[in-house]
Amino acid sequence: MTAVDESASLAAASVKTSPRRPSRLAGAVRTVLPPIVVFSVVVGVWYLVTYAFFAPRRRFLLPPPHQVVAEGFLDWARFHEILSALVVSATVALVGLAIASALGMVFAILMSQASWIERAFYPWAVVLQTIPILAIGPLIGFWFGYGFWSKTMVCVLIALFPIITNTLFGLRSVDSGHHDLFTLRRASRWRRLSRLEFPGALPAVFTGLRISAGLSVIGAIVGDFFFRQGEPGIGRLIDDYTRSLDSGPMFVAVIVSSVFGLAVFWLFGLAAHVIVGPWHESGRR
Repeated sequence: MTAVDESASLAAASVKTSPRRPSRLAGAVRTVLPPIVVFSVVVGVWYLVTYAFFAPRRRFLLPPPHQVVAEGFLDWARFHEILSALVVSATVALVGLAIASALGMVFAILMSQASWIERAFYPWAVVLQTIPILAIGPLIGFWFGYGFWSKTMVCVLIALFPIITNTLFGLRSVDSGHHDLFTLRRASRWRRLSRLEFPGALPAVFTGLRISAGLSVIGAIVGDFFFRQGEPGIGRLIDDYTRSLDSGPMFVAVIVSSVFGLAVFWLFGLAAHVIVGPWHESGRR
């Protein structure tokens, strides 16, 4: 066998043995199928618990899924009420998340630039995270009233800490070799921050934003339980449905608010994929 034939046979063998890349359809199936399977199992367990452990007169405590759909999603008047409340809570959550994001990034940048600022402010950020919102809710009402801005303040307090910690972690995690390169180029502090530290911190920043996105939705709902002035939000509807033992619409309100939180989480994940994905592994998944 000549050398040419030998190389040709080796190339053919490598082609045969090389693993095929999964098709786009197969990748989509692997991504979508597991959540669908888990959802089906949850619904099946829900039916089992409802009919096996609750007598008919007590099934209002855990109505079966089809009853929840009929009383919440298919009743347009009730569903419209829930969607209107969702718009109110979504506005509160997004405004609170925007304020928390701006404050958290500013404080993290300041702390990364001067160690004395970190020593002065970071312990108070930890204290802020450990304060129970349920305990200071009445104080927030006294200070800011019982309307929109009190609910927004609850969202800010809940969502602030993950943004501070993740942004600060990202700013401090830049490779030391890159810092040495900027030092050799005699880069200014602003140039180092804008060209090296903050772009390098973006994966951690998006992680903090995704965590805070869900927390801001929780804050908007918690704020509704305390501050009942103005248009009702999801939390106020859940409280009203609970008081009237209207469990079907209450489950729908919980599901709708959860879907909204997942949507915001997914949007930040998509933003991370577009902005960070081309150069960092965390944005490609």
